[in-house]
Amino acid sequence: MKNIGLNINSSKFIDKKVIDNVIYKLKKYIKGSNIKIYYDLKGLENIESEDLDVIISLGGDGTILSTARVVAKYDIPILGINMGNLGFLTGVESLELEEAILKLSEERYNIEERMMLQCQIASEKEIETYISLNDIVISKGALSRIFKYEIFIDDNFYTSFKADGIIISTPTGSTAYSLSAGGPVAYPTLDVILLTPICPHSMQMRSIILESNSKINIRIHQKNERIFLTVDGQESVNLKTCNNILIEKYHKKCKLIKLDGYNYFDVLRKKIF
Repeated sequence: MKNIGLNINSSKFIDKKVIDNVIYKLKKYIKGSNIKIYYDLKGLENIESEDLDVIISLGGDGTILSTARVVAKYDIPILGINMGNLGFLTGVESLELEEAILKLSEERYNIEERMMLQCQIASEKEIETYISLNDIVISKGALSRIFKYEIFIDDNFYTSFKADGIIISTPTGSTAYSLSAGGPVAYPTLDVILLTPICPHSMQMRSIILESNSKINIRIHQKNERIFLTVDGQESVNLKTCNNILIEKYHKKCKLIKLDGYNYFDVLRKKIF
């Protein structure tokens, strides 16, 4: 492990001393390491990033999500150092930095592969594609009325319902917005897709867990109302006249580094429950 990328979330106001300390520790424990610094993912999308052996993310869970969407296509594993609040995905707190880098240098870690989603939005001119690690959310604007949704699974009609929106989630995202909307928790390395309605008009509409190879078509009935699609809570798309969305499993997986001693259930109890 020689080529190391360091992605820094500048919105976290991370002190230069912290960054210098990370670089110092990396060079101390990983001899001959080549360290390349990125700020807010700029440059990480370039093909040269394919040569990185690991990307270290300095920020919070949101930084992990945005990093994953950029580097998943290159199969680069990500180690998250929490500089934010929750730190559910990151796995390493800032005070554990030296121990974390030592374990990294000694290869005392596992790589968890997390399923991701691909979303295609067809318009009159083109097809826009987005990927996500947590979820794809379709929801009405602040002053819009509820919409009617029709769900097709592998071209088979599943159900129609009226609601404020719908969350299509990975197991990683099952502890995020989906959980707040009443969805179940899924173990993060499972290959399943969760559908959870947001404030459904009918009490009969509940979450459903689907096999990961399912192709989900969502048709939206709208009447000049504002409706949005949000990717991982970070990218927002005004659907305008689009009324058909295809969501399926992305062909690549996010690779998260989990150091020896990491216990998912401990983190779940401490930070979620």
